[in-house]
Amino acid sequence: MPDSVSRLYQAALACRHDDPSTSRTARLLRSGRSKMAKKLAEEAVEVVIDSMNGDRDAVVKESADLIYNLVVLWVATGIRPDDVWKEMDRRERLLGIAEKVPKKVAEESSRRKIVVLENRRLRKRR
Repeated sequence: MPDSVSRLYQAALACRHDDPSTSRTARLLRSGRSKMAKKLAEEAVEVVIDSMNGDRDAVVKESADLIYNLVVLWVATGIRPDDVWKEMDRRERLLGIAEKVPKKVAEESSRRKIVVLENRRLRKRR
């Protein structure tokens, strides 16, 4: 899988300067991160709906669209596939499997500490 994603990433990267009238990737990259994020969310919802309907073939096709849109968003934000794989490796070292890190573990390993301020009632200014 990582090799396929890396190839897709390289292809999307190569399309950055292509003509948007002939390249869907170039058009998407020029649309801005907000539009790209919206497309990614739409594809994710389609995967969810098709999986709930039990449509395996549609889930496969929509998953491919989801991965494509994710990779294009990576290109736009300067994220390389290796950045993501390093995070997956870190999670595997923490948890024994590359799953989502539980909030408690994430909070303990974060760089910033959460400081709880004492509760005080604020007086209204007049």
